[in-house]
Amino acid sequence: MNTLAFLPSVGGTELFVIAFVALLIFGNRLPSVMRSLGKSVTEFKKGVAGIEDEIDQAVTADKKSTPPSP
Repeated sequence: MNTLAFLPSVGGTELFVIAFVALLIFGNRLPSVMRSLGKSVTEFKKGVAGIEDEIDQAVTADKKSTPPSP
């Protein structure tokens, strides 16, 4: 059973009808919206990868700069 906050009990048929109506309404703009969404996801992943690289470099530099204690 799918429970959504605004739609208490939505089955597969209802979701199909909602998707079909959305496709009719946004059909001509849907490819450009999906293209923009894909570019946004790609940029987000690049940003996260950049942050991970910076953290890894900082940790590696920190390990190299502190001499081991005897």
